[in-house]
Amino acid sequence: MPSTIRLHRVLATSPEKVYRAFIEADALAKWLPPNGFTCTVYHLEAKVGGTFKMSFRNFTTGASHAFGGDYLELVPGERIRYTDKFDDPNLPGEMHVTVALKKVSVGTEVNIEQAGIPDLIPPEACYLGWQESLKNLARLVEPEINQ
Repeated sequence: MPSTIRLHRVLATSPEKVYRAFIEADALAKWLPPNGFTCTVYHLEAKVGGTFKMSFRNFTTGASHAFGGDYLELVPGERIRYTDKFDDPNLPGEMHVTVALKKVSVGTEVNIEQAGIPDLIPPEACYLGWQESLKNLARLVEPEINQ
């Protein structure tokens, strides 16, 4: 039965900056792949009804997996909902991802829910990957460089 995971993080930056990191192709390619992977974004149309397509490549083995989906909801600085589906038939089904952003006294509270994870992927592997990705996200969005 497909799994659901939930993640929580507080980042020392604005919700608007975090939101942009989720919808800009070059930003996603920088922070989304977990450690040991690279990311190629082939297409990203960040609008409701828009689509995206990308792949992660294992830098050690060279193996890659492609995935894509549709944007269901985009509320700047607050909420992102999208579907996600692997091209690999061994990883069937459609995942639904919800990213909720909330301004808090020290920055932005980020809550992520990923539902419908294929049975072949252990939930703990998803948690590990997301934790690495969220560390990378913090490295991208927390510095305030005003030059």
